[in-house]
Amino acid sequence: MTRTTKTVVSRPARRTSVLLLGAALALLPLTGMPHHADARPGGGSSFGSRGSRTYSAPPPTATSPYGGTPMQRSIMPQSPGPGYGAAAPSAFPRSPYGTPYAAMSRPHPFASGFLGGMLGAGLFGVLFGHGIAGGLHGGGSFLGFLIQILLLGLLITWLIRRFGGGRRAATPMPAGAYGQGMPGPAAAQVTITPDDYRAFQRLLLDIQAAWSQQNLPALQHMATPEMVGYFNAQLSDLASRGARNVVSDVRFEQGDLSEAWSENGADYATVAIRYSMVDITTDMTGRVIDGSSTERVTATELWTFVRPSGGGAWLLSAIQQAR
Repeated sequence: MTRTTKTVVSRPARRTSVLLLGAALALLPLTGMPHHADARPGGGSSFGSRGSRTYSAPPPTATSPYGGTPMQRSIMPQSPGPGYGAAAPSAFPRSPYGTPYAAMSRPHPFASGFLGGMLGAGLFGVLFGHGIAGGLHGGGSFLGFLIQILLLGLLITWLIRRFGGGRRAATPMPAGAYGQGMPGPAAAQVTITPDDYRAFQRLLLDIQAAWSQQNLPALQHMATPEMVGYFNAQLSDLASRGARNVVSDVRFEQGDLSEAWSENGADYATVAIRYSMVDITTDMTGRVIDGSSTERVTATELWTFVRPSGGGAWLLSAIQQAR
């Protein structure tokens, strides 16, 4: 006769298992869902070129009071020299205070050996009840113990000053807005007219429309080749996942000039723009998989435009997210 053994599970343990299983099943759809947030032109990142100011902070404005985020992708090379807030490259590991360990003061070999012997002997005396000085008179009393500590501290201080005067840590450079990039050369200021501002607003609307239509030839007439390349890569990434981003009903809410300058035969203008839109991502059948077709979203970005200094049409050359 075979005896069957039953395992009894307590109700609290069973309830906990059910709750954990339910939580896992609830999270399962989220793990398999592709992430399409910030799928609009730019993808919520900062990229492009602003001439010699690519890695410099755009001045804050009323629309973007905290400036923009650092450039993440650009064809412009960074300065090979150390930038603001960045120390020169070092082969030594850095201390928690931002200074290479090797740049800190190095004690004299005699001082390190002598102090090590003194501290070792003092700890030995404390452990065996003879006081730090070991054989000094009156070392058994607590007052004598404190006096010995004070004398030892003064001796150590004197030895460090006498033998440990090595190199001191270098004074760090004042940190800039991004902590990288050297300031660009002096550039002539450019006056932005009301017609220029209208051109910027028109480009904002037209670029969003061409993006939603996946119309790269149209984007090539409104943005630099670098920006068109980034847009093409972003659209291709969405298509590879069977998705498409559609931005509609774009409304310009607020904007102001951050800076405008001229260099190397080109005029640049960086404008802070706040705009609202209906931003949805669909699959290839048109089913909405991210966003809402009834709720508007707002974005604040810094758009940089460029044109030939002799005149011509403005082109989008960079997008930076506001902080």
